[in-house]
Amino acid sequence: MGLPMARNLLKAGHEVALWSNTAKKAAALASEGKSTVFDTPRQVAENSECIFYCVGDTTMSREVALGKDGLIEGAKSGTVVADCSTIAPEASIEINEAFAAKGVDFLDAPCTGSKPGAEGGTLTFMIGGSQQVFDRVKPWFEPMGKLFYYCGGPGMGLNAKLTQNLVLANIMEAFNEGMVLATKAGVPPELMLEVLNNSAAKSGLISFKAPYILDRNFTTNFSTKWMHKDIGMALDNGKRLGVPLPVTSLTHQMFQAAMSKGTAEEDFCSTIKVLEDLAGVQVKKS
Repeated sequence: MGLPMARNLLKAGHEVALWSNTAKKAAALASEGKSTVFDTPRQVAENSECIFYCVGDTTMSREVALGKDGLIEGAKSGTVVADCSTIAPEASIEINEAFAAKGVDFLDAPCTGSKPGAEGGTLTFMIGGSQQVFDRVKPWFEPMGKLFYYCGGPGMGLNAKLTQNLVLANIMEAFNEGMVLATKAGVPPELMLEVLNNSAAKSGLISFKAPYILDRNFTTNFSTKWMHKDIGMALDNGKRLGVPLPVTSLTHQMFQAAMSKGTAEEDFCSTIKVLEDLAGVQVKKS
């Protein structure tokens, strides 16, 4: 996600300071616009007025933001840091407080749209933090996204993102069950999909993902392991807030079963394989 997001900032004509855990990615991107590659997040912060980062999980976010040679060591008062990762809301609030103590503004700004949205600059962002700060730096978000929802104070963007991914994962699991059931009964998958797309069960997620399943193409747009991580954090949120999430708990376990089968790196629509194996059928074009 981070590489195409940075590429869109370069395409928009911005001067960009680059750093990546995979150094060759930053080096390759540097040739595409006015940019400088740095060795550490600290150096990026020393040379930036607004910083975006997108990493895989909470531990990575803490390390990039607050670790040795992290952003906090180089960020100047008045700098804005926007974390576009999906991490635990309570951890994001702690990171916010650490930056605030240095006079640095922090936004949790998780995004949705997967790889195609990042490449096309059409991501949807959910923002937590100061609205005044977001309004000030919104022009720098705009090359990367098309929809922006201010959700409230620190951590609120993440609460919205985790809710969205909870719904997506549960829709995916319901689709898996329904399509395996229909296929086992003898209903052609293409016909069943047409019925779904022209009924109250229509879903934007399914309209996008189903053709990949029918083609048996599980190329990763958003991996099973990252969705499993996100719905795990949603379950943690439910526990913290006293909200029962029974359906999500089952979906979390089914995604774990998929990863145990070796599909962690595949797109999360590959989770259908678990039920296919149990039922002895495959959902594919006839």
